[in-house]
Amino acid sequence: MRGCGAVIETICEDMRWQSLGLQDLAARAEVAALTHLGLDPTAWEIALLACDDTRIATLNAEFRDKPAPTNVLSWPSEDRAAPQDGAAPQPPAQGGDPELGDLALAYDTCLREAAAAGKPMGDHVTHLLVHGILHLLGYDHIRDKDATLMERTEVEILGKMGLPDPY
Repeated sequence: MRGCGAVIETICEDMRWQSLGLQDLAARAEVAALTHLGLDPTAWEIALLACDDTRIATLNAEFRDKPAPTNVLSWPSEDRAAPQDGAAPQPPAQGGDPELGDLALAYDTCLREAAAAGKPMGDHVTHLLVHGILHLLGYDHIRDKDATLMERTEVEILGKMGLPDPY
């Protein structure tokens, strides 16, 4: 999808996503995240699979050996992670392959989590989109300092979008 300068290709396997305006949320999250990191949103592409818990559980089992649903999965087009815990990841090379990677979101899990946290579904999904986009850009939360950097970056991006701190 082209919107707000971003390029998001969305494959909608679960039609419940349409009522949420997922394509607009995804474009807005992409523009906010990439702009915050000093990247031109028009130069990059992301594929988004909008699915349900059954589909994401299959993907989670296949790619992470975790046969259970999750909220978001990401497949970066290349490894951009920083070797040192807490250091900023390597940005994608301008003028290279424009594809940052692929994301998948599970409607059922997102809906349950938003309800349990008392958050609007759109806000929760926007947070997960920003989170997934950061994963595509090499951010992670396995090591402690990396997690601190990623969460701080998420909060900054969401704050600029007018959304509250999700943590």
